[in-house]
Amino acid sequence: MSAPARPNSGVRSPARAAISARTLRTDRWWLPPLLTTLGLATFVVYATVRSFVRSAYWVDQYHYLTPFYSPCISDSCVPGSSHLGTWVGALPMWIPLGFLVLPFLLGFRLTCYYYRKAYYRSIWLAPPACAVAEPHGSYTGETRLPLIVQNAHRYFFYVALIVSVVNTYDAVMAFHGSSGGFGFGLGNIVITVNVILLWAYTLSCHSCRHVTGGRLKHFSAHPLRYRLWTWVSTLNTRHMQLAWTTLATLMITDFYIMLVASGTISDLRFVN
Repeated sequence: MSAPARPNSGVRSPARAAISARTLRTDRWWLPPLLTTLGLATFVVYATVRSFVRSAYWVDQYHYLTPFYSPCISDSCVPGSSHLGTWVGALPMWIPLGFLVLPFLLGFRLTCYYYRKAYYRSIWLAPPACAVAEPHGSYTGETRLPLIVQNAHRYFFYVALIVSVVNTYDAVMAFHGSSGGFGFGLGNIVITVNVILLWAYTLSCHSCRHVTGGRLKHFSAHPLRYRLWTWVSTLNTRHMQLAWTTLATLMITDFYIMLVASGTISDLRFVN
């Protein structure tokens, strides 16, 4: 006698309660996914437009460079904005001037553990909320294209570290006065705060936590790495907040530099 077939365990399987309603929840469970979608869409639209317009991204008087164009290594970059020199010739308009790092930063954010949860639930609806059935009939996890690319997150992390160093260099170069030498203005505060928060977001990454102490079996034998692991773990508890905060500070930094570069406002100067 053959063993009875195991019943399916899906939400709509015969073994589950036959409830026609999508959910019995009466609260506004759809609000968090909606707000997440709107927040991500706002950043994507703003960053895409600003990355391609090629205007008001450099303030030559104070050496302010927006992070969306850093590093600017093309002959198409306005004079002075290429802190690291020009490595390539002029680029067509369909290639953003920040092409060197933008794909890697996009990959770092897309494969981030928090962002996966955010857009899986809000955009892919897998699931949109607790006790709310997802509309998909099957799920293969991160074992096939395109989701198998999520496993490359650790490699994007290494590139993000290099980009953070470049952003730090840009922030240092921005302490430039209108008449040369040292200068300090409101723009320096905006740029520096953004860089600090970007470092915090990058170092709070789950991959960074694994790199610092994930493979250790005996913390007592590696006191320095254990200390680093505890610091990263503390940051890691704020990874979600930093993920959203840095999206905001990136837009604020770019928007402020755009206003100053276009002559819409003047930078508030404290020194030179």
